[in-house]
Amino acid sequence: MAHTTLIQQKFHDPFVTAKGETRGSVDWRGLKTLWLNTGTLCNIACRNCYIKSSPTNDDLAYLTLGDVMPFLDEIDALGDGTKEIGITGGEPFMCPDILAIMEAILSRGHTLLLLTNAMRPMMRPRIREGLLALKARFGGQMTLRVSMDHYLEAPHDEERGTGSFAAALEGLSWLAGEGFRLAIAGRQALSDDDAKARAGYGALIRRFGLGIDPSDARQLVLFPEMIEGDDPPEITTACWSILNVDPSDMMCASQRMVVKRQGAARPVVTACTLLPYDAQFELGETLSEATAAPVQLNHAWCASFCVLGGGSCSA
Repeated sequence: MAHTTLIQQKFHDPFVTAKGETRGSVDWRGLKTLWLNTGTLCNIACRNCYIKSSPTNDDLAYLTLGDVMPFLDEIDALGDGTKEIGITGGEPFMCPDILAIMEAILSRGHTLLLLTNAMRPMMRPRIREGLLALKARFGGQMTLRVSMDHYLEAPHDEERGTGSFAAALEGLSWLAGEGFRLAIAGRQALSDDDAKARAGYGALIRRFGLGIDPSDARQLVLFPEMIEGDDPPEITTACWSILNVDPSDMMCASQRMVVKRQGAARPVVTACTLLPYDAQFELGETLSEATAAPVQLNHAWCASFCVLGGGSCSA
């Protein structure tokens, strides 16, 4: 009783909810996807960026090839085959070592899912030449997922800035014309419903000849919303059966993300892509350390994005 009276707000205690119930947690089930956050610097500042990326936010520093290699070596040491490696940011194509990192991943046989806004950083000649060279060698292993918050220009630009819709479509059209494997990421909250959103994106895809199937949830990903300060219910151990949700489907059951904090000597591993700043989700400096204990679902986004929203950043 004394313990529960100390709990004054939701998502406060890692093990007990505000109502005194046992908090839900997720056990490690084996690596499906390793994410690399190449840094929070971005060429734009979106209105609702969950990771606060912008042209001035360098809280997460650029990863170098040297930062990444020990994690690729650790995956090899697991001995259970190739994995999906995801790259996110910030805008990954601002990272100086991005092409070298991509080559290191692909040359080991892993599949690569890279998240980009497909704008000016990607369209620089050096990057385009490097992408074409990688496609020639590893085209079937590589997917570029482009962020298009909405299929109409006005709501997209309201989120990402005037001109961002046109710039992203220029990049998407170049990628499609060169035969890259593509996906689009949109936001559920900006669409009336799933069917209308897929129809709207489908019209855009056909108009620009992007070669994406809008009915395929891997090719057109509609993410649940994450808003700082939102107030979803806490997830308890009873929620799995009440909601008919399997904890093995949660991102933290099979995914981890590597980040490098500004000024740090080495990268660290976090529980998932969503929570790079929260210290309780920093799990160690190696994959082995970061998968040793269950992840306690002690954050609003664990509830709103993963458990209730059914979201996953992986393909």
